[in-house]
Amino acid sequence: MEWWTWITYVGVITALIIFPGPVALLCTTHGLRFGRHRAFATVLGGGLASMVLMVLSALGLGAVLATSETAFFVLKLLGGAYLIFLGLQAWLTVPHSPVTEATEPEPASVQSVIGLFRQGFLVGIGNPKDLLFFAALFPNFITIGEPQVLQFAILALTWLVIDTTLMTLYTTLGAGVGHWFDSPRRLRAFHRTTGGLFLGAGGTLIATSASN
Repeated sequence: MEWWTWITYVGVITALIIFPGPVALLCTTHGLRFGRHRAFATVLGGGLASMVLMVLSALGLGAVLATSETAFFVLKLLGGAYLIFLGLQAWLTVPHSPVTEATEPEPASVQSVIGLFRQGFLVGIGNPKDLLFFAALFPNFITIGEPQVLQFAILALTWLVIDTTLMTLYTTLGAGVGHWFDSPRRLRAFHRTTGGLFLGAGGTLIATSASN
């Protein structure tokens, strides 16, 4: 792999990942509600989803998604439906202080971490930005005629480092403003706002998929 190809790849994925999307919003929300350390499970879930999409792209599913409108349409519908589910869940959440949630008993914390990881994975696997990138653009960074496994390892590790770093920044941002949301009124407004954003993102994704 040429060095300029890798540099181009770094620039493209950095711009793609840092632009606020469903996963970034989820990481920020979980950082606020559960704290930076526990919300790291959300980051890992989203990172694993990206790795799965990358592997599937390398195995040829990316070409299928790029050429099959039906397959891509179904995936986008599922992603949109899950975003709507998260939006409704956030909208109906009963406000609890993040400080109170941070003092939950250990068994509840362990279960929450698993849940955070699962939500991060499910949002990441249906993220339209990542789906489009891995289906249509990612294969272009693989140089034909050179060792495929080594190139894939470099690209995967690069994505994982950048994705984990940036999404951790989003969880830190959410955790940093946690004390401001000790007020139930402010926290309710935050849940309604993030819920509305998830609902809007999911609805837009489904609407654009149907119109296309």
